[in-house]
Formats: sequence, structure tokens, C-alpha cells
Amino acid sequence: MGERCPFIKIYGKPELQSSSLIVGWDEDAGRLGTKVTDCLNKKLGCDEFGEIEPAGFFPIDGVLVEDDIAQFPESKFYCCNKENLVFFKSTPPRAEWYKFLNSVLDVAEHYCHVRELYTIGAMITSRPHTIPRELLAMVNSSKMKKMLSQYNIATDTEYETPHGQRPTLSSLLLWVAKRRNIPGVGLWVPIPFYLASTEDPQAWRRAIGFFDERFNLGIDFRDIDEEVIRQNKKLTELANQFPEFNEYVRRLEWNLSLTENESEKLTETTEEFLKKRD
Repeated sequence: MGERCPFIKIYGKPELQSSSLIVGWDEDAGRLGTKVTDCLNKKLGCDEFGEIEPAGFFPIDGVLVEDDIAQFPESKFYCCNKENLVFFKSTPPRAEWYKFLNSVLDVAEHYCHVRELYTIGAMITSRPHTIPRELLAMVNSSKMKKMLSQYNIATDTEYETPHGQRPTLSSLLLWVAKRRNIPGVGLWVPIPFYLASTEDPQAWRRAIGFFDERFNLGIDFRDIDEEVIRQNKKLTELANQFPEFNEYVRRLEWNLSLTENESEKLTETTEEFLKKRD
């Protein structure tokens, strides 16, 4: 496989059979994909064992710089032999999507004998932060839908990619997996639009909670719960200082829409306040 795919580097030897693959993407709203995979990797003591090199999948004419730090694209595999889990955390590719996603599954099947797939992603919504986060699911097989029936997850989501637009990477990965007879689930957490470019610990908590229950991981949630409390305190402080924020959130709670200008103002106020408090 290494000779046929020179852009795949394997430098570890997972000891896995009939494992489960969990995929999270960087650049996700509320930092959901990054936080979920990073948290599980850390808490489970996962080992990095391979990567997909960026050549051909990412532009080489420039590197994104955030807070004076160069952000190089990374696409890495991690494994937890004890829990029989594989994690893939990656910057979304800019080109050759089909080739990239097939490469992900090549590694997962060849080295980890993966039997099922889970993707995690954020769905931007007009629901306010005061409403508990839901977990929605899209599946590529009836087997996975039946399995999810024992969890508190909505599986009746209907969605069609708008005309002229590409499907999401996670949706395309589910399709590629189905063609390879790998059952898969696309998990989505709705995140308030005004938290999309910052962080949403409640969303992290909801997603990690599912994986903890599904695989009986025994996760210690104290640090995540503290993050949720801190975020809620900041937003309460924001509401106390800016009455308009409170008014906008109340209208969203009553399913009343905001104008475009009001939505922009809510987003800008929230982002600036949280950044300053951090």
C-alpha cells in the first residue's frame, strides 16, 4: 500500500480488529471536530500512527496565519488499542476529495480492520445557546439506524444539498464508505450561529457524551463541564452588560427571527466580548 500511495505515511502498528473509525474536521463551527477528537485522543491515551501528506490535496501557494502562527494542513491517524478505536483528524482538503476520502478508508481498512464509521460535524442554527444541544444523525445503512434507536438521537433528519453546491465532506465520506460496505453515521450538533467562529463547549459535551455511551469509555467529564460553566458565565455577563444581546437571545428562544443586521450585530458583539474575556 505504501508503494501505491506515496502520500500516505504509516509509522505505527495498530493492533486492532473490527475497530470503529471516528472522523473530525478542523475549521468546524464552534471548533467541534477539533475539540471532540483532541479530547478523546487525550483522555484515551491514543497513539499517532500515520498521516496523509498535503501534496495534491492542499494549495501550496500560501499558508494561513492566525495569531502570528502559521497553520499548516495536517491529516493524522490515531489509535487506541484498548478501546479498539481509530481517530482521523484533518484539515478539510481543498482538492481531490474523492481520492482523499478513499485514502482515509484505505488506511482504516488495511491497518485497522475498521467495521464502522462515525463522522462528527457542526450545523449552524438560529437556536440560542440557552437551549440544550441536540445530536442529529444521518446514516448510510439500516443497520446503523437500528443501532442508534437506543440512543437519544434524531435520525429522521431530511437534507438535500442545494443545487450547484458540493455535499459536505462528511456526507461524501458516508457515500464512499457505503460503496465499500462500511456502515456509517454522520453526527451533527446544531450550534448557535453567533458561536460558530468561537467555541461551544456544550456541543463538545454532547458529542463526546455519545461516544462515551456508545463505547463505554468511562470518560471523566469534569474538565469539560467546567468549560461549559465558564462559557455560560461569560454569556450571562455579556447579557448583563449589553441588554440588546439579552433581547436578541429571548427572541430566538421564542422562534422569532432576527433581521440580517441584528444577526450580524449579535455575532460581532458575542465574538468581541468572548475574545476580550479570553
